[in-house]
Amino acid sequence: MDRKMFCFQCEQTAMCKGCTGMAGVCGKKADTAGLQDKLTGTMVALASAALKEPEKINPDMSKLIIKGLFTTITNVNFNNQTIGELTALVQAASETLETDVVPYDMNKVWDADEDIRSLKSLILFGIRGMAAYAYHAMVLGYRDDSVEAFFYKALDAIGNDSYGLNELLPAVLEVGEKNLSCMALLDKANTESFGHPTPAEVPLMVEKGPFIIISGHDLYDLKQLLEQTKDKGINIYTHGEMLPAHGYPELKKYPHLKGNFGTAWQNQQKEFADVPAPILFTTNCLMPPRANYADRVFTTEVVSYPEIIHIGENKDFTPVINKALELGGYKEDTQFTGINGGKCLMTGFARNTVLSVADKVIAGVKSGAIKHFFLVGGCDGAKAGRNYYTELVKQAPKDSIILTLACGKFRFNDLDLGTIDGIPRILDIGQCNDAYSAIQIAVALANAFGCGVNDLPLSIILSWYEQKAVCVLLTLLHLGIKNILLGPSLPAFVSPNVLKVLVENYNIGPTTTPEADLKKILG
Repeated sequence: MDRKMFCFQCEQTAMCKGCTGMAGVCGKKADTAGLQDKLTGTMVALASAALKEPEKINPDMSKLIIKGLFTTITNVNFNNQTIGELTALVQAASETLETDVVPYDMNKVWDADEDIRSLKSLILFGIRGMAAYAYHAMVLGYRDDSVEAFFYKALDAIGNDSYGLNELLPAVLEVGEKNLSCMALLDKANTESFGHPTPAEVPLMVEKGPFIIISGHDLYDLKQLLEQTKDKGINIYTHGEMLPAHGYPELKKYPHLKGNFGTAWQNQQKEFADVPAPILFTTNCLMPPRANYADRVFTTEVVSYPEIIHIGENKDFTPVINKALELGGYKEDTQFTGINGGKCLMTGFARNTVLSVADKVIAGVKSGAIKHFFLVGGCDGAKAGRNYYTELVKQAPKDSIILTLACGKFRFNDLDLGTIDGIPRILDIGQCNDAYSAIQIAVALANAFGCGVNDLPLSIILSWYEQKAVCVLLTLLHLGIKNILLGPSLPAFVSPNVLKVLVENYNIGPTTTPEADLKKILG
């Protein structure tokens, strides 16, 4: 193939086939893509060699692999220097082994038979998403030996050129199995560190005076920022996947955690233009900053962009704080709205909250007041057609409940759909990793009715963009959940034969139109 790069790991990939030119649709340049492939190939080689010398595997080596996988997720790291430095650390770890370690050439995957490429891509992209969750748990002091051991096994499978469909298909489903454990680990880390989420009404009003916007997923970073800004006259506003932070008791006790600014990640270049405040990115969903706000962007953890100030592991947010004081914020209270004109958002409906009123939910189903549940969740994105999710929620019957999670909810989470017997019709469960909460809710309801999850009046409609959505989908398949609708388009890395397997075994299908899909679901 005549190409400068090859990348098809996210939903927006060029022409739904792959980015092959001088830069990807996400803004990642060809040389950066090449360095990410080199980093991945170096980790594949390290993992394969380490499995031959398991006594040499240690927590630092595992942390390095998790960090490396997280670094290669879409919209995380655009910085050739930091990618090169991380690759050097992986190579240094390889030198502690007796086995000769030669970096694996990732072109062997990209140029492989399309079904082999498809299955290896599902494994790779799945463990990249899983690594993000493992990393967030790790910074809170929580680790799982079985989860970390699987990263080595999965990387080794990617680099094994003798593996065929019989070896790779089980490995794909094992990604889903191990990701379930990983999401449970992160759920434990978050709830034991910050408490179980409770419902919170989050205003879209920005008060006058200095403020900081924090984006991403990392609750530990938010906690550090809240601590360092206490009594400084600086307010903190969440953005994107940080919205659910308002539900955690140990975070919402800070009075200067005020509200939410903006919507989902793909709108940041418009929403951050000329905003008189700094923006801190803690995880992925960073877009290349435009000149009219680039001097106000800060990164931390694995997020990195050339010439953008990076906050290291010491978590000293002084540069961010000083920038907030310098800019001064808005001169008057400023009201913003959601996509549909709403002035506030609700969040905090994680499993403990929903299950605390399970008897009410069950009674509602038995009485006919609640006839259907829709889980409408996943990533948002810029591709045309994502208004599908807004229209589906708007058209959902008034006797249905909408469960949602991840940033796709910004398409409709400011709608006022009312309540059913006091239960809000839109229940925001949390971040993408809080799919674990959704699963626990579904299992509890199935147990209450003495049936399987697939027998519940529950329909799962997912939107996807990047690799964390991949590992969540594989977890749902591992659990045997069927009839999932996926959109706005099917992944480019799923070959026709692999798609056939998914359809035959799980009846997974593409979204079509809200009207047609609702008719099929409710018919």
